[in-house]
Amino acid sequence: MRRFVQVGLLVLSGLGLLRTSLFTEAYLRYVKEGMRPLLIASGVLLILLGAAEAWSAWRSAGRPQEDGDGHGHAGVPRVAWLLFLPALSLLFYAPPALGAYTASREAPKAVAVVDEDGFDPLPATSPLPITLTDFTQRVQQDEARSIEGRTVRMTGFVTPADGGGGWYLTRIMLSCCAADAQSVKVRVYGVDAPKADTWVTVTGTWHAQGTLGTSSAAVALDGRTVGRIERPVNGYTDALPLGS
Repeated sequence: MRRFVQVGLLVLSGLGLLRTSLFTEAYLRYVKEGMRPLLIASGVLLILLGAAEAWSAWRSAGRPQEDGDGHGHAGVPRVAWLLFLPALSLLFYAPPALGAYTASREAPKAVAVVDEDGFDPLPATSPLPITLTDFTQRVQQDEARSIEGRTVRMTGFVTPADGGGGWYLTRIMLSCCAADAQSVKVRVYGVDAPKADTWVTVTGTWHAQGTLGTSSAAVALDGRTVGRIERPVNGYTDALPLGS
């Protein structure tokens, strides 16, 4: 009986991985897009291991299973049955993507320091499409203060803020998988926050607090408009607003 439980777990896990990575985009909730071939290979390998285990069990059917002390143990530990739940979830239920709950419990990702060549000139487009990372860098590092007075447009999801008013526009980024997720946030003032985890596009201007172009400058926006959007297929990037 124990061996057939092992077979079931292997096959269910393999099928779940293949379904998630081949026929849906749900795998992007847990890993980067470049990991897809490895997920497919892992799914195939699990199914092959399950098939090999089933073949071995069939060949040895009728012979008692013994461990090192010579006694048969055909029972299955109760905890083993709990392993079917995550295996089945891959087939029938995809856990939600990381969102406000994760972002509110970690410090924002430290943005990279721009090299000596400085910042490229900003296009004259208004509102200006910009990523949260680029906005943060220009607010706190651009001595030319090129972001001053500019109306910008950014996309992310809503994370509630504790105290001080406003809320956070947030993006979560992955280096490899959900376990190493980091967030970048821009505080938004002046417009009501939609429900947490709602994906939105926000337009506004820099919230004048601190000295622009230095680390004292607030990474914040005086919002003008907020529009709800669908979550991007791959939400784990700090990308320009859709349609930019």
